[in-house]
Amino acid sequence: MKRLLEGTPLRAGVVAALALAGGLVAAAPAAAVGERAVVAVVRTDAAARPGNGKILYHRLGGGLGTLKIKNGTSRDGVVTLVKGKAKAVSIYVRARSTASVKDVRDGTYRVFFTTGSRFSTSKGRFGRNAVYQRFNDRLKFSTTATSTSIWTLTLNPVKGGNARTSSINPKDFPA
Repeated sequence: MKRLLEGTPLRAGVVAALALAGGLVAAAPAAAVGERAVVAVVRTDAAARPGNGKILYHRLGGGLGTLKIKNGTSRDGVVTLVKGKAKAVSIYVRARSTASVKDVRDGTYRVFFTTGSRFSTSKGRFGRNAVYQRFNDRLKFSTTATSTSIWTLTLNPVKGGNARTSSINPKDFPA
């Protein structure tokens, strides 16, 4: 990912920093005797963390259904709906936050989710402490002349909850 610093003229002794896939490469120009070099540091981990509610993938939209996700865990999460064998939508839900997808098309979906830290948008996976699960029950979205489906999921166990989950192999997660 290239970064552009706008609004600041280039001056001798300023270092241009370029963040590359998981690393930081910096090259400093030679400073004249008695001059100091200023080093600019770019943090790639904070910049890569998607915002809460960021849609990472959306293929089967255009419906009237709504999916609300409450993440009461201390880790960020990604929730993915799969219709048949096709991934329909993936949404990023930050720790202790709520997010929604408001245009879910009618159909029956299997729900997968992963939680962790250091999410890689290019790989679609968490780099640390990743846990992969799926809800055992499927969600059915349907729209009639008088109603539409609204589902609310929590990624953390809740007292009186009625949804069971199963751990899955990371290879089986629809990234």
